[in-house]
Amino acid sequence: MQTLSLSEFRAHASEMLDLVEKGETVRILRHGKPVAELVPVRGAAERAQEPPPAWKQPFEPLRVVRPDGKTGAQLIIEEREGGW
Repeated sequence: MQTLSLSEFRAHASEMLDLVEKGETVRILRHGKPVAELVPVRGAAERAQEPPPAWKQPFEPLRVVRPDGKTGAQLIIEEREGGW
């Protein structure tokens, strides 16, 4: 991993991108603290192997059965018709 300050990165951005293109990671520092990392882009084959994020995974809808047998939609309609 290559580590350099922001000013050094600005002066050598093209060279740093060449390193990243070859598979190296470049960490950029501002006032001595890491603020960014440039990493190589993963290929389509690598991305296809990882599972989808949790928000994209299928799920079963929640089914709540009330004692009176009414659905949530029916309760909302009744409340609206009640004229709060």
